[in-house]
Amino acid sequence: MPRYKLTIEYDGTPFSGWQRQSERPSVQQALEEAIAAMSGEVVTTQAAGRTDAGVHALGQVAHVDLSREWDPFRIREALNYHLRPAPVAVLDVEAVGEDFEARFSAKTRHYEYRILTRRAPPVIERDHVWHIPKSLDAAAMDHAASLIVGLHDFTTFRSSECQAKSPLRTLDRFSVRRELDHIVASVSARSFLHHQVRSMVGSLRLVGEGKWSPADFRAALDAKDRRRCGAMAPSSGLYLTQVDY
Repeated sequence: MPRYKLTIEYDGTPFSGWQRQSERPSVQQALEEAIAAMSGEVVTTQAAGRTDAGVHALGQVAHVDLSREWDPFRIREALNYHLRPAPVAVLDVEAVGEDFEARFSAKTRHYEYRILTRRAPPVIERDHVWHIPKSLDAAAMDHAASLIVGLHDFTTFRSSECQAKSPLRTLDRFSVRRELDHIVASVSARSFLHHQVRSMVGSLRLVGEGKWSPADFRAALDAKDRRRCGAMAPSSGLYLTQVDY
């Protein structure tokens, strides 16, 4: 069966997350219903990452198998037509071999977390940033983030409901920068634990506020204790920006 790689952008605000659920809307459901409307086929798509409720994507990747060959351009145009008015867009479609799998073939996943640090609340970016109405020390946050790059036991920054067999993960990149009123955390790894990025950013907030030093942040990681994690950052500021293969 022909296999197609889909690159997808979506606003996660109205969805329960990527994964299809029986009683709540999901990105997967919206996409699969659009594919059914296009092709007449009931399919199951596989994504590179199962983003949580409220998490956004600029470059999510999924694959789908269809019973016959389609022109990739026609797939993209048809899916975007049938996806309306859902806040989901297919940016690119590519024919790939049967050995390609959106999840298991991925080499690196890239996320960004965006914090708005002004007094006035967000209007245009409502539900798309974490609003913290005071200044944060981006340089201290960046220093703290650099201390946990590499292979570590991330039990502290792992959801208590995480189903991964091992808490060991390798962060290839973790950096923080200021963009005017925004603080942007960029993190890259082959894979992440459940709620790992939001947990790390929630603890970095304590560094930005001066309540923790960068050394305190590293000490929280080394404790391997979920109770040492700061309050988890909300889903609204998190974006899956790119997946490398």
